[in-house]
Amino acid sequence: MGIGSLLPVGWEVPQEFRFRLGAKVGRQRVMSADGHLLLALHAPPKPDDPERGGRLFWRTPEGDWTSSQLGKGQGALGRHVDEYADIISRLDEQAEKAATAEAIFALLEELTPIHRAARNLHQVLQEARKLVPQDRDLINLRDRAYELERTAELLFNGLRHALDYAVARRAEEQAYSSNQMALASHRLNVLAAFFFPIATLSALFGTNLKHGLEEMNAPYLFLGLILVGVALGAILLVAVSGRRGQRPGPGSNGT
Repeated sequence: MGIGSLLPVGWEVPQEFRFRLGAKVGRQRVMSADGHLLLALHAPPKPDDPERGGRLFWRTPEGDWTSSQLGKGQGALGRHVDEYADIISRLDEQAEKAATAEAIFALLEELTPIHRAARNLHQVLQEARKLVPQDRDLINLRDRAYELERTAELLFNGLRHALDYAVARRAEEQAYSSNQMALASHRLNVLAAFFFPIATLSALFGTNLKHGLEEMNAPYLFLGLILVGVALGAILLVAVSGRRGQRPGPGSNGT
């Protein structure tokens, strides 16, 4: 390739193409001059790669195609479209198995640049078809690009809605849990307020009454009282916590 251009040196293209292309491909677009057609396209982008790899496809006035990376012939442009189709198909399969917000977000992160690039690819092929209306293969590739754009758009919207639902569902569950904790806390506060005066008076003046059980079957009676106290505490815990029931389902108000 030339030092200042992405075009291979051996390509006998109009000089206008070399003037319009720099060291980077820039946006996806089509150029036409003297019967020649040049498509500047992007390789399928990766989610963490801000740079877009450029691929050039040159069509001569005789209808012969040559690419900068995928070889010669009409099949080169078809292989380029196939790469997008394979990625979108893989993401579609993974979307059916995504069950967590993290998995859905990861798919969205990978799909977003693919969706944008597929949309621009379709626009470029549509413009190229207008410039060369007699090329039936180009028309078929344009139609495939449209299908890919539509599939990517539907998948993107579906994942976005699934992520919104997962976030809303988690927020609803957290709100329900917070409501239950606040209710239990309120009941405990009511119990504490009810028994606070008698507990304070008992601590100040003492309530140790002689009942004759102090020395009876020691220490088994003491241990029995401990068990009874634990059992009563468990009953009190259940009563204070209340019936939680099932978590609110879709469309429930959580009450």
